[in-house]
Amino acid sequence: MNKLLCALMLIATASVTYPALAQSDASNAKQAPAPKKAVKKTVKKKKPAKEAAAATPAVIAAGDDEDDDAPMSLEGSTTTEFDCELGNKITIYSNPNDDKHIAVRWKNELHRLRRITTTTGANRFENRKYGLVWINIPAKAMLLDSKKGQQLANECRDPDQAKLFAQKK
Repeated sequence: MNKLLCALMLIATASVTYPALAQSDASNAKQAPAPKKAVKKTVKKKKPAKEAAAATPAVIAAGDDEDDDAPMSLEGSTTTEFDCELGNKITIYSNPNDDKHIAVRWKNELHRLRRITTTTGANRFENRKYGLVWINIPAKAMLLDSKKGQQLANECRDPDQAKLFAQKK
């Protein structure tokens, strides 16, 4: 019987003290510090790429080679205009002192491309970062997007190539 009385007393004590503990936990939760408010950060917007290119027309975007971060000046460059099918126009800037690089202006963006040697003798220039490939053969030139696997401009001819093409017709 002593055991039964001890068990009942333990149960009664626990039932009386447990609600008191639960209430003290609830009051502690109410007194907990409020969470901090989120801090707003202001971010400056960058100029769009077209505006940046228009602001610095004398600088060529570097290609994917050893000069990747070094811009190149267009001063002293030879300019060649190409008329392509569908009314597209491409401007090529080449420097007589540097036959390993050219600059291509395509849709108001200037890209620097470097020469890739070929076995056929075609002039091939490439910018792997942007996926641009410029191929110039005696009859015509074309601009390709190697990342998308499509032609950007075809049947491009400078004035000399256009004369030859007109004579063959």
